[in-house]
Amino acid sequence: MSAGRNVEQQIALQQRPPSLAVPSMAQRPRSEPGFLPLLGGFRDRFVTTPEAKYCCESCSLVLCKPRQTECGHRFCESCIADLLSKPNPVCPADLEPLFEDKIFRDVCCNREIMALKVYCRSEKNGCKEQMSLQQVMDHLEVCPYFEVPCPLGKCKEKMMRKDMSEHLSRKCKHREITCEFCNHKMALTELQKHKDTVCPAIPVACPNHCSFPSILRSELSIHQHDCPKAQVTCSFIRYGCSFKGLNQEMREHESSFASEHLRMMAVRNTTLEAKVEDVKSELMERYKVLPSLSSRLAEVETEYEEMREKNRQLEQKLVSMQMLMSAHSEKLLEVEMELRELRPLRAMREEVEALRGSVESMRSIVSSLDSGRVGSSSGSHTLGSLEQQLSRHDDMMSVHDIRLAEMDLKLQVLETASFNGTLIWKIRDYKRRKQEAVASKTLSLYSQPFYTGYFGYKMCARVYLNGDGMGKGTHLSLFFVVMRGEYDALLPWPFKQKVTLMLMDQGPARKHLGDAFKPDPNSSSFRRPTGEMNIASGCPLFVAQTVLENGTYIKDDTIFIKVTVDTSDLPDP
Repeated sequence: MSAGRNVEQQIALQQRPPSLAVPSMAQRPRSEPGFLPLLGGFRDRFVTTPEAKYCCESCSLVLCKPRQTECGHRFCESCIADLLSKPNPVCPADLEPLFEDKIFRDVCCNREIMALKVYCRSEKNGCKEQMSLQQVMDHLEVCPYFEVPCPLGKCKEKMMRKDMSEHLSRKCKHREITCEFCNHKMALTELQKHKDTVCPAIPVACPNHCSFPSILRSELSIHQHDCPKAQVTCSFIRYGCSFKGLNQEMREHESSFASEHLRMMAVRNTTLEAKVEDVKSELMERYKVLPSLSSRLAEVETEYEEMREKNRQLEQKLVSMQMLMSAHSEKLLEVEMELRELRPLRAMREEVEALRGSVESMRSIVSSLDSGRVGSSSGSHTLGSLEQQLSRHDDMMSVHDIRLAEMDLKLQVLETASFNGTLIWKIRDYKRRKQEAVASKTLSLYSQPFYTGYFGYKMCARVYLNGDGMGKGTHLSLFFVVMRGEYDALLPWPFKQKVTLMLMDQGPARKHLGDAFKPDPNSSSFRRPTGEMNIASGCPLFVAQTVLENGTYIKDDTIFIKVTVDTSDLPDP
């Protein structure tokens, strides 16, 4: 059965709502807020009335993220999710039952819808532009009639883009303005508070209500020091004076209480001298033990430096040993794998060489008998027996030669195989192979096998250069194949690892085309293989041939295909 005609080859929706299906990277629509409708299809005004095939069977609007059912009808992603949420869902067009795993993304229809012409969404504001649905968001980013919010965060107003400059310069309550006193810039709403509280250049009245009419706010602290009506405390308060009064009264106090201030200073000085003597005595006691502490500290520092140096050397040795053990482990694994493959090959080669030596000795005996005993009947009998033995040896050597060639081929495959779950497939002579596919000479190509590990799953890729099934003649179809491996008995089944298919862009932009899916556990494509390989599963509509052949995906008549299998959650066998 053709891979493209088997329902199991379509990418399953993983038993989840269609809205969670992973869209193709190259065909994913713009996801800016407001571009896609939350429910139903597009409500844009189209230049030409869209064809019926572009309309949802449920909401009758132009399809948004189209999904196609098994019966061939198309629905918006949100509409089909609503239908599937009901018990025993059926298609409203023909009342056929709907099954979640039989519904798939209609990538081709989505691409055609995104190319339909629409009027600008700001048409009601006066915009006359027309563009494709795909270009709507690009246009709205520069459309002068599109309503945008004020860029000043606190302003919640919205206006057309062309009116933004006038709004920012005249109307916005949060626009930037300059204080006429100090030339400091701020929001208009903060100007009055700035003048009332912090502006350094604005005139203010003295808080003491002195004779000065107005003072700059920045000079107010200096004025407070000289203000005759300022309330001050005597500067000898630290010595015990408790006098408080106005500036003009302080001068009189200082002159009349000078002797009392001197007495307070003398008493305080005597007390301080006594405390200094006590501190000197305590310091002399501590100074006596300082030399012994210094020598001990020097010894401890020396021991500490020696320990640090030893610790550093041990860390270096530990790192070196770890690197050496890691390198030896990897090398040992490589050697074990090589020995496992080469051991039967060496034995077979030795056996072949021994057989060849035996055959040559037989040939020499036959030659000698043939030349020396031509007339003897017993010689003729011996010669016949030797010829039979020689024939048997020739047959055995032919069998061993075939086995030796098979082992050589297997060794070459193992040398080029990938064991990390990633396949890079280089397909040369694209034009010739494409013509062979068109002429039905070689419909598909298989890649070399690759593995998820040395003892993991065995897999390969399959490509139809002229498409298969729904993509025949219009698309390149790409499929993933699970093959029978030597360690299948130790692996968990069905196969459940996420698979990513990708066509590599060889241009500088590196805009690779890809799609990803998780296997359907109920599909026979991912059960343990009973034959050489299972039925392929993948994308019949992987990439349109026009996109492939008009881009930078083909270079020097060669394409590259990458298949990645997620191995992060695989258990060890």
